[in-house]
Amino acid sequence: QVQLVESGGGLVQAGGSLRLSCAASGSLFSINTMGWYRQAPGKQRELVAAITSGGSTNYADSVKGRFTISRANAENTVYLQMDSLKPEDTAVYLCNADIRRFGVSRAYWGQGTQVTVSS
Repeated sequence: QVQLVESGGGLVQAGGSLRLSCAASGSLFSINTMGWYRQAPGKQRELVAAITSGGSTNYADSVKGRFTISRANAENTVYLQMDSLKPEDTAVYLCNADIRRFGVSRAYWGQGTQVTVSS
C-alpha cells in the first residue's frame, strides 16, 4: 500500500507565501514524476507543477516565476514553494506521483490540502 500525505496548506494574504509538502510512504516502490495539481470550486483540475526523478520541472504559465517545485528523492517527498500568492491561487492542492510497484506503474493521489488567499 502506498500513501501520499500532504501538509502545509492554509490561509494567507495576497502577496504572501506558503510551502506545501507531500511525502510518499509504503514499501517496495520507485517514484517517477511527482507533481501538484489544484482544483478550485466549479473549475477543472489543473496541473500546477511537476518534477521528474532527474529534476526536470514543468510549470503552468499562471505560476511561472512565483512557484517552485522541488523534491527530496531519499525522503520520497515533493515540495511546492508558493510565493507572491494571488486570490486566484485559492484551491485545493493535490499531490500526484507516478509510482512503480511490482513492475506496474500507476498514478497515486494525496487527499488534498486547502490553500486560501485573501485579497
